[in-house]
Amino acid sequence: MNDVVITGTGLFTPEHTIDNEALVATFNAFVDRHNERFSAEIAAGEQAALAYSSSEFIEKASGIKSRYVLDAEGILDPARMRPNLPQRSDDEPSIQCEMAVKAAGQALENAGVEAEGIELVIVACSNLERAYPAVAVEIQQALGTAGYGFDMNVACSSATFAIETAANAIASGSVKRALVVSPEICSAHLNFTDRDSHFIFGDACTAVVLERSDLAVASQRFEVLGTRLVTRFSNAIRNNAGFLNRVTDSDPLGVDKLFVQQGRQVFKEVCPMVASLITSHLASLELKGADVKRLWLHQANRHMNDLIARKVLGFDPDESQAPIILDRYANTSSAGSIIAFHLHRDDFKAGDTGLICSFGAGYSAGSVVLRCQ
Repeated sequence: MNDVVITGTGLFTPEHTIDNEALVATFNAFVDRHNERFSAEIAAGEQAALAYSSSEFIEKASGIKSRYVLDAEGILDPARMRPNLPQRSDDEPSIQCEMAVKAAGQALENAGVEAEGIELVIVACSNLERAYPAVAVEIQQALGTAGYGFDMNVACSSATFAIETAANAIASGSVKRALVVSPEICSAHLNFTDRDSHFIFGDACTAVVLERSDLAVASQRFEVLGTRLVTRFSNAIRNNAGFLNRVTDSDPLGVDKLFVQQGRQVFKEVCPMVASLITSHLASLELKGADVKRLWLHQANRHMNDLIARKVLGFDPDESQAPIILDRYANTSSAGSIIAFHLHRDDFKAGDTGLICSFGAGYSAGSVVLRCQ
C-alpha cells in the first residue's frame, strides 16, 4: 500500500458579497409585500403574518455575518429572491466547471503538479447542475488531466467522502494522483423567503490534490493517517428536487424542492454523532483530542462547532484550535471544512496532527486525520 499525502489546495471565492444587513432589508421588504397581499387572510386568522428577520437574530443563531455569492442582484431583489444565473449553451463551460478550474489551478500550482499528472478527478458537492455528462469529465477535459473522473454527492460531507475515495485509489496503486473539487452553488437551492434559513448559505469552490508520497515535491505535505465515514438516514435535512418531479406531477417550484431542515433536531442529533465519530477515529489511530493541533470542522453553525470541538478536545477551543470561516463565507456545504483547512494550515510543522471533519444531510459525516510531514 502506498502512503498518501495532500500537497495542494485551492479556493475560488465569488466576487459578490452580501452582509446580513442587506439580506435582512430584502427579506423584510418581502415580508411587507406578503403580509399586505394576504392582509385579509391574516386578519381572518386563516394564515399567520410573516415575521421580520434581523442581523442580530442571524448572528446569534449561526455566527454568520456575511456570505459570498455568484449573483447578489437577483437575491437582493424582493420580487425575485434567487440568484440570476443565465443558462449557458452546451458549447460553453458550465458554471461548476468554471469554478472548479479556477480552484484546481491554484491547488495544482501549490502542489507543484501539472494537470496531466492527475489521473482521477472527483467532483464532490451537494448539488450538481445537470444529470449528465458528469461535471468531473468536463473538468477533466478543461484542465487536460489524464485517467478518468466522476461526480458524487453526499451533501455537506461530499468532500471528505471523496478524499477517502481518492486516498484509497492512490493507496491501492490504481492511480498516482487525484484531484477533488467541490463547486458549491448553495445560493441556488436556498429558500431566501424562509426566515429560519434565508441566511445560511454562500457559494464557493475548493480543490484538493492528493498524491503518492514518494512522488510529492511540495514543501508542505499532509500525510493521510486515516479516514472514517458514517451515514445514518434522516429527513431532518432534505431537498426533494429531482428528475422524477415532472412525472410525479409535484410542484417543481415547491419549497420542498429547496433546502429544508429541522434545525433544532439536527443540532441535537448530529453533534453527538460527529463527536463520537471523531473520538473513535482518533482512538483507532492511538490518538486523543490532546494530540490534535487543529480541527478543521464543517462550517454550518458556530454553536455546533464549539460544542463538537469541546467534546473532542475536552475544553473550550480558541480560534487557532477550531478556526471559524463561516462568519464571512456562511455555510458553503462540503467546501466549508476544506476552506478552513486551506486558510489555516500554514503554521503547521513536521509532526503536527490535524483533523478535517464534515457533517450534514443524510445524516453523513466524514473524518480525515492528517499529519504534517
